Amino acid sequence: MMSEMADLGGWAWLGAGLLLLILEAIVPGVFLLWFGFAAAVVGAVVLMFDISLPWQLALFGAAAIASLVLAKLVFRYGETVSDDGGMNVRSAGYVGKIYVVEQPISNGRGKIRIGDSLWIAEGPDLDKGTRVRVTAVHGTVLKVEPA
Repeated sequence: MMSEMADLGGWAWLGAGLLLLILEAIVPGVFLLWFGFAAAVVGAVVLMFDISLPWQLALFGAAAIASLVLAKLVFRYGETVSDDGGMNVRSAGYVGKIYVVEQPISNGRGKIRIGDSLWIAEGPDLDKGTRVRVTAVHGTVLKVEPA
């Protein structure tokens, strides 16, 4: 197999790259794509220059790593990009807003109504109906003070 690949040279690498790109289209995952590009780069280089098989393999490894690093930098895989920094932390949006105490806060704990939900509130003892401002969020507990 290796001797046939060495005999075909750049065309074998281009074929392997094309095969990897086709496999990426069939089994998507944005993983084989970068190896396909690396194989195509090696194929182009081998067609221009006569390079031995060990150097071709080394070039493929380097091109694959470079394409993965470039993809990570350009497409920011693994990073969440959002205009709303608290998109997945809904309670973070409550800080600074004013709500009404639904269940009296006694001994430092009670509940406030936000929309159709009741949230645990911690703060000074307050009666039902008192307006409070959310000052902080700790998990699902909202820290409040009188508004």
